[in-house]
Amino acid sequence: MIEWFRNVIRAMLLDVDFYNRAEHDSSLDGQAAVVVAVATALSGVGSAIATEANVLVGAGVGMLAGLAGWLIWAAIALVVGTKVFGGSADFGEMRRVLGFALAPLAIGVIPWLGFVGAAWSLVAATIGIREGLDFDTKRAIGTVVVGWAAWLGLAVLVQWIADVTITPRLPF
Repeated sequence: MIEWFRNVIRAMLLDVDFYNRAEHDSSLDGQAAVVVAVATALSGVGSAIATEANVLVGAGVGMLAGLAGWLIWAAIALVVGTKVFGGSADFGEMRRVLGFALAPLAIGVIPWLGFVGAAWSLVAATIGIREGLDFDTKRAIGTVVVGWAAWLGLAVLVQWIADVTITPRLPF
């Protein structure tokens, strides 16, 4: 547990050496998944508080959407980074670096600060993708922009097709 906290702190501090380690250390797969689950659940709680929705539903939906989005973004970043920008990585490497890059989303537990966590996560993702795909910062930025835009577009499309809105109110 202490190692997990240290790794989360290093990821949030944008520690390049840590992201390089995460790229190569497959034993960090579980830790990356827990980071995503916890950070997105906390972000969901903050969103629920801000919109006066049910906090438990917000945490659950945030976590499920976060885990799915993480895997989708890792796949998109892998394809864009390797096929378009000529990087070298596998799906596990992208999962790990992007999983830890999502740690700043936890700041979203404080209502209206989710955008700070999202921006911080995009910077962390740029560093993680740069290390994970073993290329320069310009290509990492391109991969983040294309990958994140594709993921966001997919999320909006799914939302539009499903026409799902979660607006349960707190009982008090």
